[in-house]
Amino acid sequence: MADPLSEVVQMLRPHGVFSKRISGAGAWGVRYTAFGQPGFSVVLEGSCRLAVANEPEIVLEQGDFVLLPTTPAFDLKGFHDVEPLLIDPREMTGDDIDVDYSDGQAPEVRILGGSFVFDSPDAALLSSLLPSVVHVRGVERFEPLVSLVADEALHDRPGRELVLARLVEVLLVEALRTSVTRQTPPGLLRGLADRKLAPAVHQMHQHVDKPWTVAQLSVIATLSRSAFFDRFTRHVGMPPMEYLMAWRMAVARDLLRHDDLGIDEVGRRVGYGSASAFSTAFSRYTGESPSSYARRISHTQSTPPRLKAG
Repeated sequence: MADPLSEVVQMLRPHGVFSKRISGAGAWGVRYTAFGQPGFSVVLEGSCRLAVANEPEIVLEQGDFVLLPTTPAFDLKGFHDVEPLLIDPREMTGDDIDVDYSDGQAPEVRILGGSFVFDSPDAALLSSLLPSVVHVRGVERFEPLVSLVADEALHDRPGRELVLARLVEVLLVEALRTSVTRQTPPGLLRGLADRKLAPAVHQMHQHVDKPWTVAQLSVIATLSRSAFFDRFTRHVGMPPMEYLMAWRMAVARDLLRHDDLGIDEVGRRVGYGSASAFSTAFSRYTGESPSSYARRISHTQSTPPRLKAG
């Protein structure tokens, strides 16, 4: 059976991590402006405070992992109130792997902070799955991963960046697995956590080309049609057919980016009987035709267009 979570992560195609080691001591604080891309922090040693825009302040401790799916503005600071230093993360370079706010003192906290690099322009998929702040603490599976990240981040061994990138990617998947709580906002993860809805979501992913109806999916969920519709909308954040359309278009964009397929074949794989029907649906949903999208993405990737005539 298709694993929707794995499919989403594979579709995002994480291929790198930009990271820096941050240390602080005494009266220190930095304010990062909104970045808009998925960011993370792993507390390697010590503790500090994190204040994300419009969210309650969090005290971070050694071993904590924080994921910010869209990285809004946030403050990272010690336990003394000071005027934070303003930093635009988009202007940071990879020239220095260490950022020190200790002012000559022994560091009281060491953090690995950074952002994910995705091959896919559909990185917004991640923010649709998660709350604005994912804070993971005390999860047994995380402990050895965080220990490995800390050991690698605090030592300049050959291959450090490659190893860190792979480890943080695993942390990303674990964060997705463990972030569902009663406070989790509507989204795919919350739908997958619901024992009634999960089988229907799995079927929608496994057979994205099938002409599903709400009635068929409600049978899989062992709910009445109206109960399924209401429950799905409440937990996933959109009606079943709207979610199916969003997933079909995500799959279609991925096929147009990475496979040498004609429009009719892409359409067939996502449930459309003809190239014209698919083109109409794709254009209505994305604002551009499949061929225009394929040409634009191919140009962005500096490769010849992969789309061939249907």
